[in-house]
Amino acid sequence: MDQPYLQDFLVNQTVINPIVIFLTLGAGIMILFLPRRYVFLPFIFIATFIPMQQRILIAGFDFFMIRILILFGFTRIIIRSRFYLLKLNPIDKLMILFCVFRIIMYSILWKTPGAFINRLGTSFDALGVYFFSRFILNDLMQNPRQIIAVIKDLLVLCIPLAIIMLLEYTTARNFFSVFGGVPEVTFVRDGRLRCQGAFQHPILAGTFGASLLPLFLSLCYKKSRYKILGLLGVCSSTLIVITTSSSGPALTYAAALGAFCLWPFRRFMSIICWGAVFMLIILQIAMNAPLWGLLMRAKIFSGSTGFHRYHLFDQFVKRFGEWWFCGVQSTDHWGRQLFDITNQYIRIAVDGGLITLIIFIIIITLCFRNISIVYKRLSKFPSLSIVYWSLGASLFSHTVSFFGVSYYDQIIFFWYFLLALISTVGYLFRRRITFSQTKPAS
Repeated sequence: MDQPYLQDFLVNQTVINPIVIFLTLGAGIMILFLPRRYVFLPFIFIATFIPMQQRILIAGFDFFMIRILILFGFTRIIIRSRFYLLKLNPIDKLMILFCVFRIIMYSILWKTPGAFINRLGTSFDALGVYFFSRFILNDLMQNPRQIIAVIKDLLVLCIPLAIIMLLEYTTARNFFSVFGGVPEVTFVRDGRLRCQGAFQHPILAGTFGASLLPLFLSLCYKKSRYKILGLLGVCSSTLIVITTSSSGPALTYAAALGAFCLWPFRRFMSIICWGAVFMLIILQIAMNAPLWGLLMRAKIFSGSTGFHRYHLFDQFVKRFGEWWFCGVQSTDHWGRQLFDITNQYIRIAVDGGLITLIIFIIIITLCFRNISIVYKRLSKFPSLSIVYWSLGASLFSHTVSFFGVSYYDQIIFFWYFLLALISTVGYLFRRRITFSQTKPAS
């Protein structure tokens, strides 16, 4: 990440904007009382439009707005006695195991109470967002067509974000700075404005927009009213990526689009995947540099830090002995500027060791497997099946993005929400779906 962001905005702010408190409490009340169809809207609104640095600090504990909404969410679940309806599936169990290992390994690594509290907080975010989403989705998605409602919620809030970021691009002023936590003046690199909206960095804002592209594209295959919404969503997603002027989101966008466009070749995915593996092996043999040397070439805009990402990954591989057990406290000694870990896989390994990284990869693998099973079961309903294919394309875009950025702000909400969505549809529909009650999607 660019150092101005790290130095100026990743600080312990204890002053919170009164408007943010009002919006958060309003969103929390809506979570308690809204019908389950609309319960995600307040969550998505706060995650999209409120900077993560808006938080309340009490006795050393950070209460981000998302954490407050998680508490409201589980209050709703307790009041309505919905706990008994959810049966843990393999992804649920692995998510719990992943967070447990993150806590244990990070605590062993640092050996301080502060480290333990820090991991408790991040695990609360992960499990809170994931399992609240699982409870609501488990109730909501009794019919596979309900996935459209979830995508529409994301689309409704993505459109105004794109408009606001376009205004930021034309004025070089960030509207969300009125809340605090993001800079008022838009950052410029190599003569290009890098808009970020309410996110902590342009790359994270752009990744958010790019990862939603397949979901919006899938609506274009449905009837006319959905096509219009889908086109608006595609334009919004594209606009968000363009205004960030960052290579990472642009490559994530390309990965999302490419994965979605493989839909016509879905019956040959096994051949395509093995072909890709074979191609990587050939590249490794033919290239003078290791395979991850391709990270140096992964840039679209000038000023991209491709060499930094390559050097980081190269040292990560060479220094396996340092981090494999429980991680490493600092990567500063790995090389110049390598304290800046711009890779989600490396971030997880550095903070939790090899076992934590393996669990994380297994979770992603099972999610891809779920998507494969669901869209095959919906093969008789192509315009609906492609919607579930788009979930896999969105997941793939995140796995590509992880090579260029580590997630640390509200984009984490959308990542765990996607995992919960895929987990729900995978283990719910393959058991309960009744095609006789589901007319073909138009």
